[in-house]
Amino acid sequence: MRLLVFGRNGQVARELARRLPAGVAARFLDREAADLANPDQCARAIRQCQADVVINAAAWTGVDQAEANEPAAMIVNGESPGAMARAAAARGMPFLHISSDYVFDGSGEDAFAPGHPPSPLNAYGRTKLAGERAIEAAGGNALILRTSWVFSAHGGNFVRTMMRLGRERASIDVVADQIGGPTPAAALADALIAAATAMKAGARGGVHHFSGAPDTSWAQFARAIMKEAGLSCVVRDIATSQYPTPARRPANSRLDCSTFTDAFSVARPDWRTALPAIAVTQAI
Repeated sequence: MRLLVFGRNGQVARELARRLPAGVAARFLDREAADLANPDQCARAIRQCQADVVINAAAWTGVDQAEANEPAAMIVNGESPGAMARAAAARGMPFLHISSDYVFDGSGEDAFAPGHPPSPLNAYGRTKLAGERAIEAAGGNALILRTSWVFSAHGGNFVRTMMRLGRERASIDVVADQIGGPTPAAALADALIAAATAMKAGARGGVHHFSGAPDTSWAQFARAIMKEAGLSCVVRDIATSQYPTPARRPANSRLDCSTFTDAFSVARPDWRTALPAIAVTQAI
Protein backbone atom coordinates (compact mmCIF):
# COMPACT_ATOMS: atom_id res chain seq x y z
CA MET A 1 0.00 0.00 0.00
CA ARG A 2 1.23 3.47 -0.89
CA LEU A 3 0.17 6.44 1.24
CA LEU A 4 0.22 10.12 0.38
CA VAL A 5 0.37 12.00 3.69
CA PHE A 6 -0.25 15.72 4.03
CA GLY A 7 1.98 16.87 6.86
CA ARG A 8 5.53 15.93 7.68
CA ASN A 9 6.56 17.55 10.94
CA GLY A 10 3.38 17.33 12.99
CA GLN A 11 2.84 14.85 15.80
CA VAL A 12 0.73 12.35 13.87
CA ALA A 13 2.76 12.56 10.64
CA ARG A 14 5.98 11.92 12.53
CA GLU A 15 4.46 8.90 14.24
CA LEU A 16 3.14 7.62 10.92
CA ALA A 17 6.67 7.81 9.49
CA ARG A 18 8.03 5.90 12.49
CA ARG A 19 5.37 3.20 12.51
CA LEU A 20 4.81 2.21 8.88
CA PRO A 21 4.46 -1.58 8.79
CA ALA A 22 6.12 -3.82 6.24
CA GLY A 23 4.49 -3.49 2.86
CA VAL A 24 3.38 0.10 3.44
CA ALA A 25 5.24 3.03 1.88
CA ALA A 26 4.46 6.69 2.32
CA ARG A 27 5.29 10.04 0.80
CA PHE A 28 5.05 12.91 3.30
CA LEU A 29 4.30 16.40 2.00
CA ASP A 30 5.61 19.40 3.91
CA ARG A 31 4.39 22.96 3.44
CA GLU A 32 6.66 23.54 0.46
CA ALA A 33 5.21 20.59 -1.42
CA ALA A 34 1.59 21.20 -0.40
CA ASP A 35 0.67 24.34 1.52
CA LEU A 36 -2.78 23.96 3.10
CA ALA A 37 -3.21 27.71 2.62
CA ASN A 38 -3.41 26.84 -1.09
CA PRO A 39 -6.28 24.39 -1.73
CA ASP A 40 -5.50 24.10 -5.45
CA GLN A 41 -1.92 23.03 -4.72
CA CYS A 42 -3.19 20.35 -2.34
CA ALA A 43 -5.64 19.00 -4.90
CA ARG A 44 -2.95 19.00 -7.58
CA ALA A 45 -0.67 16.91 -5.36
CA ILE A 46 -3.37 14.24 -5.22
CA ARG A 47 -4.11 14.36 -8.92
CA GLN A 48 -0.43 13.82 -9.70
CA CYS A 49 0.44 11.24 -7.04
CA GLN A 50 1.03 7.50 -7.39
CA ALA A 51 -0.55 6.59 -4.07
CA ASP A 52 -3.39 4.23 -3.13
CA VAL A 53 -4.69 6.15 -0.09
CA VAL A 54 -4.53 9.80 1.01
CA ILE A 55 -4.19 10.83 4.68
CA ASN A 56 -4.51 14.43 5.81
CA ALA A 57 -2.43 14.74 8.97
CA ALA A 58 -1.90 18.50 8.61
CA ALA A 59 -4.05 21.28 10.03
CA TRP A 60 -4.22 24.68 11.65
CA THR A 61 -3.95 23.53 15.27
CA GLY A 62 -3.58 26.85 17.08
CA VAL A 63 -6.94 27.09 18.83
CA ASP A 64 -6.49 30.54 20.30
CA GLN A 65 -4.75 31.89 17.20
CA ALA A 66 -7.76 30.87 15.11
CA GLU A 67 -9.95 33.32 17.05
CA ALA A 68 -8.05 36.24 15.54
CA ASN A 69 -7.38 34.57 12.18
CA GLU A 70 -10.53 32.63 11.37
CA PRO A 71 -10.49 33.33 7.59
CA ALA A 72 -6.95 31.96 7.30
CA ALA A 73 -7.75 28.99 9.55
CA MET A 74 -10.87 28.33 7.48
CA ILE A 75 -8.79 27.88 4.34
CA VAL A 76 -6.41 25.44 6.04
CA ASN A 77 -8.99 23.45 8.03
CA GLY A 78 -12.05 23.88 5.84
CA GLU A 79 -11.32 24.60 2.19
CA SER A 80 -8.16 22.54 1.67
CA PRO A 81 -9.55 19.29 3.13
CA GLY A 82 -12.55 19.73 0.85
CA ALA A 83 -10.28 20.20 -2.17
CA MET A 84 -8.27 17.13 -1.16
CA ALA A 85 -11.41 15.04 -0.74
CA ARG A 86 -12.77 16.04 -4.14
CA ALA A 87 -9.47 15.22 -5.84
CA ALA A 88 -9.29 11.85 -4.08
CA ALA A 89 -12.92 11.06 -4.92
CA ALA A 90 -12.29 11.86 -8.59
CA ARG A 91 -9.54 9.22 -8.62
CA GLY A 92 -11.45 6.69 -6.52
CA MET A 93 -8.90 6.92 -3.69
CA PRO A 94 -9.84 6.56 0.00
CA PHE A 95 -9.28 9.78 1.94
CA LEU A 96 -8.62 9.85 5.69
CA HIS A 97 -8.89 13.09 7.66
CA ILE A 98 -8.29 13.93 11.33
CA SER A 99 -10.93 16.13 12.95
CA SER A 100 -11.59 17.27 16.49
CA ASP A 101 -13.76 17.01 19.57
CA TYR A 102 -14.05 20.80 19.29
CA VAL A 103 -16.87 20.42 16.76
CA PHE A 104 -19.07 19.80 19.82
CA ASP A 105 -20.19 22.32 22.45
CA GLY A 106 -19.04 20.25 25.42
CA SER A 107 -22.42 20.14 27.12
CA GLY A 108 -23.49 17.36 29.47
CA GLU A 109 -21.38 14.51 30.82
CA ASP A 110 -22.09 11.75 28.31
CA ALA A 111 -19.61 10.76 25.60
CA PHE A 112 -20.46 12.34 22.24
CA ALA A 113 -21.46 9.83 19.58
CA PRO A 114 -20.40 10.46 15.96
CA GLY A 115 -23.98 11.31 15.00
CA HIS A 116 -24.46 13.93 17.72
CA PRO A 117 -25.28 17.34 16.18
CA PRO A 118 -22.11 19.50 16.10
CA SER A 119 -22.18 22.93 17.72
CA PRO A 120 -18.66 24.37 18.02
CA LEU A 121 -17.87 27.00 20.64
CA ASN A 122 -14.94 28.65 18.88
CA ALA A 123 -13.37 29.54 15.53
CA TYR A 124 -11.15 26.47 15.48
CA GLY A 125 -14.16 24.21 15.94
CA ARG A 126 -16.05 26.01 13.20
CA THR A 127 -13.18 25.55 10.75
CA LYS A 128 -12.85 21.85 11.57
CA LEU A 129 -16.58 21.37 11.10
CA ALA A 130 -16.43 23.17 7.75
CA GLY A 131 -13.73 20.73 6.68
CA GLU A 132 -15.90 17.78 7.68
CA ARG A 133 -18.85 19.06 5.70
CA ALA A 134 -16.72 19.75 2.63
CA ILE A 135 -15.31 16.21 2.79
CA GLU A 136 -18.76 14.67 3.10
CA ALA A 137 -19.99 16.77 0.16
CA ALA A 138 -17.13 15.45 -2.02
CA GLY A 139 -18.88 12.10 -2.23
CA GLY A 140 -15.88 9.78 -2.09
CA ASN A 141 -14.91 7.06 0.36
CA ALA A 142 -13.67 9.23 3.22
CA LEU A 143 -12.97 8.67 6.90
CA ILE A 144 -13.42 11.61 9.24
CA LEU A 145 -11.74 10.60 12.49
CA ARG A 146 -12.39 12.96 15.41
CA THR A 147 -9.86 12.84 18.21
CA SER A 148 -8.86 14.83 21.29
CA TRP A 149 -5.91 15.97 23.41
CA VAL A 150 -3.19 14.51 21.14
CA PHE A 151 0.27 14.17 22.68
CA SER A 152 3.68 12.74 21.83
CA ALA A 153 7.39 13.18 22.51
CA HIS A 154 7.63 15.94 19.91
CA GLY A 155 5.80 19.07 18.85
CA GLY A 156 3.77 21.37 21.04
CA ASN A 157 1.47 19.43 23.35
CA PHE A 158 0.26 19.27 26.93
CA VAL A 159 2.57 16.48 28.07
CA ARG A 160 5.73 18.24 26.95
CA THR A 161 4.53 21.53 28.42
CA MET A 162 3.78 19.92 31.79
CA MET A 163 7.17 18.23 31.90
CA ARG A 164 8.91 21.50 31.16
CA LEU A 165 6.91 23.43 33.76
CA GLY A 166 7.31 20.61 36.26
CA ARG A 167 11.08 21.02 36.08
CA GLU A 168 10.86 24.79 36.42
CA ARG A 169 8.22 25.27 39.12
CA ALA A 170 7.29 23.96 42.54
CA SER A 171 3.55 24.11 41.74
CA ILE A 172 1.24 24.81 38.85
CA ASP A 173 -2.48 25.57 38.42
CA VAL A 174 -4.32 23.32 35.94
CA VAL A 175 -7.95 23.30 34.86
CA ALA A 176 -9.91 20.52 36.53
CA ASP A 177 -13.41 20.97 35.07
CA GLN A 178 -12.66 19.99 31.46
CA ILE A 179 -12.87 16.25 30.83
CA GLY A 180 -11.60 14.32 27.83
CA GLY A 181 -9.54 11.46 26.51
CA PRO A 182 -5.79 12.13 26.03
CA THR A 183 -4.70 10.46 22.79
CA PRO A 184 -1.16 9.22 22.07
CA ALA A 185 -0.16 10.31 18.56
CA ALA A 186 1.42 6.89 18.06
CA ALA A 187 -1.90 5.16 18.70
CA LEU A 188 -3.67 7.57 16.37
CA ALA A 189 -1.11 6.80 13.66
CA ASP A 190 -1.67 3.06 14.12
CA ALA A 191 -5.43 3.59 13.91
CA LEU A 192 -5.08 5.51 10.65
CA ILE A 193 -2.89 2.79 9.13
CA ALA A 194 -5.41 0.12 10.14
CA ALA A 195 -8.27 2.11 8.64
CA ALA A 196 -6.33 2.91 5.48
CA THR A 197 -5.54 -0.77 4.97
CA ALA A 198 -9.19 -1.73 5.41
CA MET A 199 -10.45 1.07 3.15
CA LYS A 200 -8.03 0.12 0.38
CA ALA A 201 -9.56 -3.36 0.58
CA GLY A 202 -13.05 -1.92 0.21
CA ALA A 203 -14.20 -0.89 3.69
CA ARG A 204 -16.25 2.28 3.93
CA GLY A 205 -15.11 5.26 5.96
CA GLY A 206 -17.68 7.55 7.56
CA VAL A 207 -17.49 9.68 10.69
CA HIS A 208 -15.91 8.01 13.72
CA HIS A 209 -14.21 8.90 16.99
CA PHE A 210 -10.86 7.77 18.40
CA SER A 211 -9.44 8.97 21.70
CA GLY A 212 -7.46 7.61 24.61
CA ALA A 213 -8.87 6.08 27.78
CA PRO A 214 -9.71 6.52 30.55
CA ASP A 215 -11.35 9.93 30.33
CA THR A 216 -9.80 12.37 32.76
CA SER A 217 -9.40 16.06 33.56
CA TRP A 218 -6.47 18.21 32.53
CA ALA A 219 -5.44 18.44 36.19
CA GLN A 220 -5.56 14.66 36.71
CA PHE A 221 -3.65 14.21 33.46
CA ALA A 222 -1.03 16.66 34.69
CA ARG A 223 -0.61 14.74 37.96
CA ALA A 224 -0.07 11.51 36.06
CA ILE A 225 2.57 13.23 33.92
CA MET A 226 4.41 14.61 36.94
CA LYS A 227 4.38 11.23 38.65
CA GLU A 228 5.65 9.39 35.57
CA ALA A 229 8.42 11.97 35.03
CA GLY A 230 9.45 11.81 38.69
CA LEU A 231 8.73 15.51 39.21
CA SER A 232 7.70 16.94 42.57
CA CYS A 233 5.71 19.81 41.09
CA VAL A 234 2.33 20.09 42.83
CA VAL A 235 -0.73 20.38 40.57
CA ARG A 236 -3.48 22.60 41.96
CA ASP A 237 -7.02 22.31 40.60
CA ILE A 238 -8.62 25.45 39.18
CA ALA A 239 -11.82 26.16 37.27
CA THR A 240 -11.89 27.12 33.61
CA SER A 241 -13.11 30.55 34.68
CA GLN A 242 -9.80 31.08 36.48
CA TYR A 243 -7.80 30.47 33.30
CA PRO A 244 -9.34 32.65 30.59
CA THR A 245 -8.27 32.06 26.99
CA PRO A 246 -9.24 33.78 23.71
CA ALA A 247 -11.12 30.66 22.58
CA ARG A 248 -13.77 28.96 24.71
CA ARG A 249 -12.99 25.31 25.45
CA PRO A 250 -15.62 22.56 25.77
CA ALA A 251 -16.08 21.27 29.31
CA ASN A 252 -16.92 17.80 28.05
CA SER A 253 -14.67 16.29 25.38
CA ARG A 254 -15.61 12.67 26.03
CA LEU A 255 -15.94 10.76 22.73
CA ASP A 256 -17.84 7.54 22.09
CA CYS A 257 -15.35 5.51 20.06
CA SER A 258 -17.37 2.30 19.76
CA THR A 259 -18.26 2.68 16.08
CA PHE A 260 -14.59 2.93 15.09
CA THR A 261 -13.76 -0.15 17.14
CA ASP A 262 -16.63 -2.05 15.53
CA ALA A 263 -15.71 -0.96 11.99
CA PHE A 264 -11.92 -1.32 12.12
CA SER A 265 -11.21 -3.53 15.17
CA VAL A 266 -9.12 -0.84 16.87
CA ALA A 267 -9.74 -0.32 20.58
CA ARG A 268 -9.21 2.89 22.52
CA PRO A 269 -5.59 3.12 23.72
CA ASP A 270 -4.70 3.54 27.38
CA TRP A 271 -2.89 6.89 27.42
CA ARG A 272 -1.14 5.99 30.66
CA THR A 273 0.97 3.35 28.89
CA ALA A 274 2.37 6.00 26.50
CA LEU A 275 3.74 8.27 29.23
CA PRO A 276 6.83 6.27 30.30
CA ALA A 277 8.52 6.44 26.89
CA ILE A 278 7.81 10.16 26.57
CA ALA A 279 9.14 10.82 30.08
CA VAL A 280 12.39 9.04 29.22
CA THR A 281 12.72 10.95 25.93
CA GLN A 282 12.15 14.33 27.56
CA ALA A 283 14.62 13.56 30.34
CA ILE A 284 17.47 13.01 27.90
